[in-house]
Amino acid sequence: MNLVERVKNIIVSPKTEWPVIAEETSSIADIYKGYIIILAAIGPIASIIGMSVIGVNFGFGTWRVPIHQAIISGIVQYIMILVGVYAMAFIIDALAPSFAAEKNMDQAFKVAAYSSTPSWLVGIFSIIPILGILAILGLYGLYLLYLGLPALMKCPKEKALVYTIVIVVAAIVIFLAIGLVGGLLIPKPIPTINIR
Repeated sequence: MNLVERVKNIIVSPKTEWPVIAEETSSIADIYKGYIIILAAIGPIASIIGMSVIGVNFGFGTWRVPIHQAIISGIVQYIMILVGVYAMAFIIDALAPSFAAEKNMDQAFKVAAYSSTPSWLVGIFSIIPILGILAILGLYGLYLLYLGLPALMKCPKEKALVYTIVIVVAAIVIFLAIGLVGGLLIPKPIPTINIR
């Protein structure tokens, strides 16, 4: 699997890419090593640079988080992303029988990993904190999830929308819990403002 080709295909032509992914025999470890570990790092790295090096300009000064706190925050964020993908795959697999889909953790993991691609790519906007609002473009991943469920989990197309909604709601609850735990591990930043 070529990383750049996969990213391009899943974003630009997901309807033809999902069936290709469905036939692949990549293990969960292979997908982590060749795809997730690389793409999931974009947001945390951009966030470290954006909040500590570039900062947020308020006109009267620039607000920055100390670099050591930004690095700790970025590491925790990165670990939460890696755990979150597996948690989402677990949800997809666990809910499969409720939507006449096949239980298959490997396929569920592929859906979770590849449908997360847009949210990892838009993480680059964190390098300029004011552009962080563009992270909303990551919601394209919900559409990818909707398309991936019938192709990989073999759920009937008429149940794909409800399956997607239930996965998203369950994932929000789990990610909030992960975020709370992660928040306890991150030191609270004490920003500095450099006045001009």
